Amino acid sequence: MTAKVMIEGRALGHSDVTAPRIALGCGNFGGIGSSPAFFGQGLDEEQAFAVMDAAWELGITHFDTADAYGGGRSETMIGRWIRSRGERPLLTTKTYNPMHEGADHGLAPERVERQLRSSLERLGVEQVDIYLTHEFDPDVAPGLVVETLERLHEQGRVRAIGVSNYDAAQLRETLDAGPVDAIQNSYSLLVRGDEAELIPLCARKRVGYTAFSPLAGGWLAGKYRRGQPFPAGSRMTQRPEGYAAFLDDAVFEALEALEARAQERGISMAGLALAWMLAQPDLAALVVGPMRPEHLEPIREALAHPLDVHASEEIGGLLR
Repeated sequence: MTAKVMIEGRALGHSDVTAPRIALGCGNFGGIGSSPAFFGQGLDEEQAFAVMDAAWELGITHFDTADAYGGGRSETMIGRWIRSRGERPLLTTKTYNPMHEGADHGLAPERVERQLRSSLERLGVEQVDIYLTHEFDPDVAPGLVVETLERLHEQGRVRAIGVSNYDAAQLRETLDAGPVDAIQNSYSLLVRGDEAELIPLCARKRVGYTAFSPLAGGWLAGKYRRGQPFPAGSRMTQRPEGYAAFLDDAVFEALEALEARAQERGISMAGLALAWMLAQPDLAALVVGPMRPEHLEPIREALAHPLDVHASEEIGGLLR
């Protein structure tokens, strides 16, 4: 039996949800994110169950998914895991993206309500703890989006509401229409754009800021080396567009410096990168998406080797 780790919880926005600061990202279950081109790929059900079992055994009790991950396969696998194991994790799911090629997308009220019904059916639950819009919809007024989410909350079908992949202007426009409890964006040592405006806005407006891709698609795990080919099946061989800016000598030098600091501390590069994330005071939670159970080990390292303010500033300065 693996010894459980203690994971701190943070109150989420104005809701009654206390969310653990580490969530299991389930975007690789039955696909690779929301891209229809990869539906049916990623982890099969047996592999997904192995990851969920290992995460639960470690002490991770918050699972993060979306209706379009794997074209619904991710939610379906989580629902089957819940029923087979008799456990009930805290659940985050999202909606916006199409469920298959040619399907509708967006945040029209009738679509959001329909998609939530489908998510609840796949997950096998009556209520989702955190429900997020997966993208900003320029065709639907933010006030109407907030109104729809608030109605779902009032109906008891969701406990907390929020958004994902919004920039500061989009979040501000949304908050002008009404409060939301959470936002989930890409953030890591290598992706720091939200620090200037959006994260301070969240702190002022009591919006829980959650980060996905805390290891920047494997770049902060030492997966990609200067002058070496990309590993087969890695993000850089499947969906490299979002990481093209990292193909730079300055980035490789910074990553080599980060790896050296990790070696000095006796932990992995990924463990140090996650420890830095957990040291950020305005970060409510981070979402990790392991492909195999052993990929959860950096979480244990990060919790066992927390960074103080001085160390956090030093590590953060390496990759600015």
